[in-house]
Amino acid sequence: MIIVTGGAGFIGSNLVKELNRRGRRDILVVDDLKDGSNYKNLRGLRYIDYQHKDDFLQSIENDDFDGTDIDAVFHEGACSDTMEYDVNYMMRVNYEYSKSLLHFCLQHRIPFLYASSASTYGGGKNGFREGDACEDALNPYAFSKLAFDRYVRQVMPEAHSQIVGLKYFNVYGPQEHHKGKMASIVYQLYNQVKETGKARLFEGTDGYADGEQRRDFIYVKDVVAVNLWFWENKGESGIYNCGTGHAHTYNEVAKAVISALGKGGIEYREFPEVLRGKYQNFTESDPAHLLEAGYDRGFHELEDAVKEYCEFLDNGGYFTYDD
Repeated sequence: MIIVTGGAGFIGSNLVKELNRRGRRDILVVDDLKDGSNYKNLRGLRYIDYQHKDDFLQSIENDDFDGTDIDAVFHEGACSDTMEYDVNYMMRVNYEYSKSLLHFCLQHRIPFLYASSASTYGGGKNGFREGDACEDALNPYAFSKLAFDRYVRQVMPEAHSQIVGLKYFNVYGPQEHHKGKMASIVYQLYNQVKETGKARLFEGTDGYADGEQRRDFIYVKDVVAVNLWFWENKGESGIYNCGTGHAHTYNEVAKAVISALGKGGIEYREFPEVLRGKYQNFTESDPAHLLEAGYDRGFHELEDAVKEYCEFLDNGGYFTYDD
């Protein structure tokens, strides 16, 4: 059996779908469906069972899985709202929960692959190389992820099973509808152009011209590929960047969406005051550590991936059960 937490979420559901394509259906999906929309991501997936995240936590604490053959745990579940400022809540959901699951995997020697975040680099002033020298946190979400990465680094030297943390950069792709304001800029611009004919971007800030803030945008298919490569190839334990290594401007993303849809233009809006001092104007993964680990699958080109994603959204925007 394979366990995927956050399996009804964006990256988790894409991971389950790819596992399905590779013939795996013995999957336990763990999530929380209370928002009333992420259940839609499960309709096109094949899995053996579903468990609420709190019930699952109780199960591992009770050792209910003792004797169960678990091939891997992919821990994609988290509160990813960067505008959530309840630090205690963030630490309970993203840090304490992750610790419990980590120790369950260590106890049973189960490969543990988990989602970290490029938000752990703060403003990026020291670069984007894995390690304390570059890491920081601008909000509670980033802090919860950074705290867990640091905890993992403490226990990793004594581990007897695989632990892989992946610092996701700006991920976009199918099945992110439920994320709302936290959905990728590609999804937001797609809807804006469809509805108004305009892609709305932030005006310039902190020395960046209008729409020229730059991010390392990575297609969700590539994120899934990196996860599965580490598991299937028994990649060396560690915390790795998961980005393309090449930043693109928001203007470039908007132009890719406009090209894919065959219509639209760009307009700029005032930079929100609430984001000043908490916004990453530039991110670009340093891929050296990932490449040193042996990953050689490459990444989708932005324009090609955006076109494919827009076509997917045009055709309903969700996985279907038989595809």
